[in-house]
Amino acid sequence: MPRSDYQRLLVFCGYVVVLLILGFLVLPAAVVTIAAFNDKAILSFPPQAWSLRWFWKAMAYEDFRAGFRNGLIVTAWSSLVALVVGATFAFAIDRYRFPLKRTIEGILLSPLVIPHFTVGLGFLILAAQFGLSRGFTVVVACHVVLVLPFVLRSVYISLRNLDQSYELAAASLGASPSRVLWTITLPLLLPGLVSGWLFAAILSFNEFTASLFVTSQHTQTLPVTMYNYVREFADPSMAALSVMYIVGTAVLIAFANSFLGLGKVLNIEQGH
Repeated sequence: MPRSDYQRLLVFCGYVVVLLILGFLVLPAAVVTIAAFNDKAILSFPPQAWSLRWFWKAMAYEDFRAGFRNGLIVTAWSSLVALVVGATFAFAIDRYRFPLKRTIEGILLSPLVIPHFTVGLGFLILAAQFGLSRGFTVVVACHVVLVLPFVLRSVYISLRNLDQSYELAAASLGASPSRVLWTITLPLLLPGLVSGWLFAAILSFNEFTASLFVTSQHTQTLPVTMYNYVREFADPSMAALSVMYIVGTAVLIAFANSFLGLGKVLNIEQGH
């Protein structure tokens, strides 16, 4: 087989494999989306009649609304704390040399490989040891640990892509280190900071496994509320709520990619 034909065959096979993988990943979401418009009070596919009734029921259900409010509270605090802590550690790791630097970095990134139920169970045991109730403080602390690696990674890559000549030029003109930080470094890091916060917010709002251990009846987030609901009911309200989850997450990521260029922030493509 000529080399050019062989290369075209490899490219074609590559496209087929990618399409099969994408289809495998998208198929469950497509099935859930179609099932959400079912008119019957039971999950079935494909629906014989179409209706939006389950979307209205999901938005009107009080437990879902309470879980949504709790999720917003936890997400707001955990993403903000993770942004401050992660950006600080990313700056220190990139710019300074200190003992146990790689060890600290490994500890900060360890939640990427530690199962979430282990983290949630650990925080539950710690809360019991210190006599703390499963309030928002414990939930937020648990979520901060889980989303911190994503903020750290996002800001660290932005720092690596940052042209330090701007900072050196400002310093050579007499700007103090704090002035250089606030007027040069942070504005240039803004895409990385916003994308890190966005990833932290999305992951925190969708976190279920660890939240199941550390939340109570009054602090349970929306994923935990959905889990408790599906244990008792089997109507398409869950599918409708899942569709809203998917659409909301997709809109946020598309918005961030349009205004921030996530490819450059995540080092997928080179900045110019």
